Amino acid sequence: MDEHYLADLMAAGLILTDDGRVCCYWQPSMPDYHDSEWGKPVVDDRRLFEKVCLEGFHSGMSWQLIYNKRENFRRAFQDFDFHKVAQFTEDDVARLMEDKSIVRNRAKILSTINNAKRAIELVDEAGSLAAWFWQFEPAEQERPAIVDLEYWKNTKTSPEAVKMSKALKKRGWTWVGPVTTYSLMQALGLINDHIAGCQCRDKFEEARRTLQRPV
Repeated sequence: MDEHYLADLMAAGLILTDDGRVCCYWQPSMPDYHDSEWGKPVVDDRRLFEKVCLEGFHSGMSWQLIYNKRENFRRAFQDFDFHKVAQFTEDDVARLMEDKSIVRNRAKILSTINNAKRAIELVDEAGSLAAWFWQFEPAEQERPAIVDLEYWKNTKTSPEAVKMSKALKKRGWTWVGPVTTYSLMQALGLINDHIAGCQCRDKFEEARRTLQRPV
């Protein structure tokens, strides 16, 4: 393989995978998540709530650590059925604080329970979590002409993420600051931040193009 080509890829924030695909530079650390999930539109309420909660746990921590514990989180939080999580008691909090397989942060555990209650209220308000969250999808003209490495590294939030954060906080949600909500928008596929040239970018852009937006 031409060393200059590989160097050009690296400079652009891209790598060549073992199976010969061009992908975002972080793909080797979480290949399944990069290739199949990050940037894929999510409209299922339970999976959407899961992503909100995990992004909250992610705050101040490595996403790879949270992702590697995801099955443990699913077990601990009733597969993120927010109707069930909303019924958690102080006994459940104590149980979770003893569970070494998850992140034992009391504030974040309490936040997950609180947000489950707020999720039920949001469904009553908007019909579904998906309908509410997808209203913050930015218009095409609000997105950068190209998502390059500089944009990827320097963009930590956006006007739409700030609006989402403020709207959630107004409704009593916690651990939903504007950096967290921008990361959530990436994870939910409200935006596609795969770096230009990544072969997954077109796949998820097509999924977004053909998606029937929830209303």
